[in-house]
Order: sequence, then structure tokens, then C-alpha cells
Amino acid sequence: MAKSPISPSPAQHGAQAASGFSFSRAQFESLVDSALAHAKRLGASNAAAEASEGCGLSLGVRMGALENLEYNRDKGLSVSVYLGQRRGNASTSDFSEAAIAQTVQAAYDIARFTAEDPAAGLPDADTLASSGERERDLDLFHPWRLSAAKAQDIALACEAAALATDPRLSNSEGAGVSAQQSHFFTAHTNGFRAGYASSRHSLSVSPIAVGQRKVGRKLEPDMQRDAWYTSERNAKDMASPEAVGRYAAERALSRLNARKPKTGTHPVLFENTLAAGLLGSYVQATSGGALYRNTSFLLNSAGKQTLAAHIDVDEDPFVKRGKASSPFDDEGCAVRARRVVDAGVTQGYFLGTYSARKLGLKTTGNAGGSHNLLMRSRLTQPGDDLRAMLKKLHRGVFITEMLGSGLNLVTGDYSRGATGFWVENGEIAYPIEEFTIAGNMAEMLLGISSIGADAYTYGGKTVGSVLIDRMTIAGG
Repeated sequence: MAKSPISPSPAQHGAQAASGFSFSRAQFESLVDSALAHAKRLGASNAAAEASEGCGLSLGVRMGALENLEYNRDKGLSVSVYLGQRRGNASTSDFSEAAIAQTVQAAYDIARFTAEDPAAGLPDADTLASSGERERDLDLFHPWRLSAAKAQDIALACEAAALATDPRLSNSEGAGVSAQQSHFFTAHTNGFRAGYASSRHSLSVSPIAVGQRKVGRKLEPDMQRDAWYTSERNAKDMASPEAVGRYAAERALSRLNARKPKTGTHPVLFENTLAAGLLGSYVQATSGGALYRNTSFLLNSAGKQTLAAHIDVDEDPFVKRGKASSPFDDEGCAVRARRVVDAGVTQGYFLGTYSARKLGLKTTGNAGGSHNLLMRSRLTQPGDDLRAMLKKLHRGVFITEMLGSGLNLVTGDYSRGATGFWVENGEIAYPIEEFTIAGNMAEMLLGISSIGADAYTYGGKTVGSVLIDRMTIAGG
């Protein structure tokens, strides 16, 4: 039986126990170096390897009882081997010497039989994060020492708070708690070496409100569900179980007695929880893969007006505890704070090394995605909360949930199922459901007339509620 090259010392065992991980960074460095050395012995011109580990707990309850409990612990080694401009990749979850050698050999063999690609290869040295940048502390790692019993108490408290809000909340799809943490170390034969640990924790609940609605002359049962959650790097920053439960309950209750809206063209206000999806569509359309494949409705958009002229979009990878913060991108390239959109004009794309080479450009440090985007309007005033945004909408549709994925990235055509509220004279009149909203994303981005001051962060995107001047509503 092959001996593992990363057997921990007694001192390392203590450090690992404190972090909750089974492997230390030193062990990962040894494993990665072993893989790179073997690749060189086989004749690779370049190679990259990454070792990673993740662990955590996920628990769910429903109607006051435990429904599921899962502990997860995963590890892996990924190796990329380059033979000139031919690339092969292989991975394993076995850290023995024999498994490492087999994985490197597999990546090498794949590269041998792969066609040459002029864009393939490790990042250029001048695009890599410097030694100081690699070790930048962004306060991303906050392990949550959570027992199953404590997790169950939190989930039960959240669900109980939701159900206690109103007698009409008599059912639930459950509440869940998740505590997750991971770390990795990566190195390339071009000299890049770095890694870090991170964590992400969450709490969610989905109550069901039960009532009656009038259909013709009859009263029929009406059931509506909604949900709410809180998610942070540090569990201490999360909202309380009671607050999450009560707000989810209020959202579910507000949807009772919903109607179908009439078909027509109206202004649409996207709740801040959904507005990040609009920004996500912009990112998708200006990302390298879509651009070099010519599958984007925003081809050749650099330097052109792509959003309304009052809108700016900023990217900042260095937000402390940010959900999309990182000292370098997935390839080890430097990241930087930048203005992506200025006064509605696209200033740059979202590129990794490969897509940048395909386009004849330089990487923007976005291998793996964007970093903490903030979309805002130069017209927004501090008092532009949701109530003020409803006043600006005046008469139209306020969207609080969307169904499916309805964007054609090539044409920009957009159509999705939705639920929300009909607004009259700047006030919510009644809930609406079973309708679709449709438009063209290029026109929608240019048609943003206002962004609220009620900024909300969803994943790595922060934006307030977004008002679009006109969209097609297809209802009854």
C-alpha cells in the first residue's frame, strides 16, 4: 500500500482540530508540489495543481421535527498538465502517492492527444498577483462551531417564529441551517503559490399561508408559500432566527387572495432581492466565454452605452467578509477594484486568461466570476426606499418572485413567470400571480429609470430595487 506524502505531525493534528479541517496548508503544499514534480518528470512544459478540502453541517426541520441531518467532508486534488499549447486535466479524491502519480499521468495522457490551442497555457507572469497581494487578509474565514443539537434549536426557533406570526400560517416547507467552510492551496510551475480558507453559513425558512379566495361565487382554499434567508461569512452577522421567520411569514401572508393581472404594457419594479438578476444578466453577456463564442447580445460593447446613462457599476474584490471577495482569481491573476460601467457606458469585460487570449485582450482577473459588484444610480436619493420606489412606479407591477430562466443570451429576448403585486397610485393594491413578464434585456438595461436606496446584497451583487419603464405583462 502506498504511503501518503502528507501524513500530519502531532502538532499539525492540533492545528487542524482547531480549524475543523483534516489537512493543513503545509500538507496541501506538499501534495501539490509532489504533483507538479511528477508532471515535470513526465516531460510537461508547465503544470498547475490545486488541493482543496471542504466540510460542514446541513440540517433541516419541518413542522417542529427533524427532517434531515447531513455532515459533509470532501477533499480533492486537481492537476492540469501542459505540453506546449496542449492541455490535459484530471482530478482525484485519493491523496496517496500512487493516486497522485496516476492522476498526473492521466492529465499528461489527455494533453498528448489533445489538439493544440493557441490560447491554452498558464497565465502570463505579469498578470499574476504579487506575493503581497496573494496573502491579503479579507477576513473570509469564520468557522461556526455548531453541534447538530444547536443547529436543530436554531432551525426550530426560526420555523416556530414563522408559524406563530398568524393563525393562517398552519403549514411549512421547513427551515434549514447550513455551516460550511473550506480551504485550498494552489501552485503553478510559473512560480505562483497561494491559498486561503473561507466560510459561508446560512439559515432559511419557507412557511405556507392557508386562506380562502373567491372564485366566481364560491370560496376555494388558497395556499401561498414564500421564504426568507440570511447568509454570511460570519454566523454572528446573520439575522436572528426569529426575525427571519417573522419576515418569511409576512411575505407568505401578503400573497393570499392573489389575482391574474390583465395583459398589457406597464412599468415594472423589481424587488431588490431580484434586481441582482438583472445585473447578473449584464455580467453574463459581457463575460469572456459568451464574447469569444459570439453568443452575447452585448458583443463589442466596450465603450458603448449599454445601461441607462445615470447608472454606474463598480467591482471591488477587497470587501472585508464580502461574499465574492478574493485576493486573486481562480488562476492566481491579480484582481483590482474598478469601474465596470460609467454613466451607462461599458468600461471593460469580465475575462479570464483563456477568454482574454481568444479576444486578443488581457485578463481582467475574473476567472471564476465577478467580485462584489455594486450597481447604483446617480439619481438615487437617500430617501428612495421601497415606499418611494412604489410612488415612482405609480401604476404597474411590483415583482417579488420569478420562475424559470428565460434569457436568450444571443438575442437578449427575456421572458419569465412571475408573482408580485399590482400597484395603483403608488400603493400596493393587491397580490398578483400566474403571469409572465417579457422584453429584451438590452432594452431593459437601457430602460432602467430608477434604482432604490434599499440596496440588498445577493451573492456577490448589491443593488436596490430597480424600476424599468416598460415591459409586456401577459396575464388573464
